[in-house]
Amino acid sequence: MKDTIKMIAAIVIFAVVACSGLAIVYEKTKPVIENNQKQILTDALSGLFPVLNNGANEDVIAGGLKSNIDGVTLGDTYKIVQNGQVLGVAVTGVSGGFQDNITALVGIDTEGKITGVKILQIADTPGLGANAAKATYFVDKPNKITFYGQFAGKSAADNLAVTKDGGNIAAITASTITSRAVTKLVKGAAQAGLGWLAQNAQGGTN
Repeated sequence: MKDTIKMIAAIVIFAVVACSGLAIVYEKTKPVIENNQKQILTDALSGLFPVLNNGANEDVIAGGLKSNIDGVTLGDTYKIVQNGQVLGVAVTGVSGGFQDNITALVGIDTEGKITGVKILQIADTPGLGANAAKATYFVDKPNKITFYGQFAGKSAADNLAVTKDGGNIAAITASTITSRAVTKLVKGAAQAGLGWLAQNAQGGTN
């Protein structure tokens, strides 16, 4: 009986010490993680709107935006402003991929064009679905156009779809599910951003 009590006490003490250690590690690493996430977002926004490196700034749109496409959830949306004029928006979207959710940032300017797409999170198979975010995977090798890069310049009003579904988006080889998921995400984010710009940005597309 005494041995059992001692064993239980030892387990409890070990658990308390382990939990305390994890809490300390978490508190110390939390600021680093948050700073890394902020830097990733800052780099992504600047990639979609280089003008942010030249005096423009971004502000979160209160209330966010809603997607009209099933399976696409929109998160934080940033309006890009310079000298009081809205230049575009960057919309965060989430869609279910092959293995887990995919998160991306989609830029739309006031002319209704997609300025670019940045994949922020993807957990699909390396060498297959993960190629959606790979800078060295090209759907157009001669012109070195990546999967995510092919969205840039397309109209946010387009019926974006992979070629298998009658659209103009080249899918990743052997990864149709991921290709469709990202395309659906971009479409939902772009159309929602276009709608907001039409209502709120001077010179926005109607």
